Amino acid sequence: MLILHGYWRSSAAYRVRIVLNLLALTHEHKSVHLVKNGGEQHSVEYDALNPSHLVPTLEDNTRYDPVVISQSMAIMEYLDEVFGEGKLTGDNPVKRAHIRALAQDICCDIHPLNNLRVIQHLGDIASFEADDKAQWMRHWMATGFNALEKKLAKCAGQYCVGNELSLVDVCLIPQLYNAHRFGLSLDKYPTISAIEQRCLAIPAFAQALPENQTDAT
Repeated sequence: MLILHGYWRSSAAYRVRIVLNLLALTHEHKSVHLVKNGGEQHSVEYDALNPSHLVPTLEDNTRYDPVVISQSMAIMEYLDEVFGEGKLTGDNPVKRAHIRALAQDICCDIHPLNNLRVIQHLGDIASFEADDKAQWMRHWMATGFNALEKKLAKCAGQYCVGNELSLVDVCLIPQLYNAHRFGLSLDKYPTISAIEQRCLAIPAFAQALPENQTDAT
């Protein structure tokens, strides 16, 4: 059994849901509410599973001794390698490096600056109100998308890297969900916007949307 511990609005969990859907992997979802009761990620039970107090966490009891993996990038590469034959991560070293670099542009440079715990801390130390937090997120998303648009303009086809889906597309769509949520216009990013439309037309992406999750509130 594959068990994904996640939260409906978590961008990182959203990425993993897309991969699980693309690979048609049956799995159980266990909700870890990041806000209720001070954040269920801080509970004793979840601390025993993932002391980083972050989602997602994957448990896999299907092929090996019980495996517990945190960090969405590691989870996605593991799923693709074990169950997907590397279809999402590239079929040669150069392509794999290119895919990882673009995915990390999103997951390491854009996403962390609008992560929930970062935004909460801004309110604690700098008295940021909701509008200030949204402005912060729009600034850093725009900074990342400005560079990403230029990179994708050189390598995109139907999707981010040519005409086949990759982890770059999987990482991009949840970040665009955040952009829409916090009011960042995508008018300056025609390549990114076109890829978004194509991906959201794919059932695996649509089914992974936050509002389509059982714990969505």
